[in-house]
Amino acid sequence: MIRALLTAMLFLAVAASSAGAVSDPNELLSNPVQEARAETIGQTLRCLVCQNESIEDSNADLARDIRTIIRQQVVAGQTDHQIVAYMVHRYGSFILLKPPFNPLTAILWITPVLALALGLGIAFLAMRQRRRNPVQGPPPLSDSERTRLETILNP
Repeated sequence: MIRALLTAMLFLAVAASSAGAVSDPNELLSNPVQEARAETIGQTLRCLVCQNESIEDSNADLARDIRTIIRQQVVAGQTDHQIVAYMVHRYGSFILLKPPFNPLTAILWITPVLALALGLGIAFLAMRQRRRNPVQGPPPLSDSERTRLETILNP
């Protein structure tokens, strides 16, 4: 019983979170195929206010305006490529959630690979150093230290 209740609550939470940010029914297109296209395009574009969300997931006013422009262009018969190209021309490559690989964005694509290589290199050198110089225990106690320890432990 409890498990079914928890499952139902989890389902409702997931359904509510995936509803998207389109809060105004007037924003939606009446043609479901066109609406699906507009949502797909919107999922590839970054909200310039939130910067971590697509415009379809954002509640920012600018995201709402961009969603409106996308839907107007879908209704006008523009292709997905034309709509995305228009947005890039208007807002720059930053609007793309997955920027293309070019000289300006190369550092974005290469930095994770370089960081991973650097981390693996440091780990390799540390393991190599540890093999050469294994950790040794403390030196044995001298006779005077051993006598002092005996007096401390056995008063």
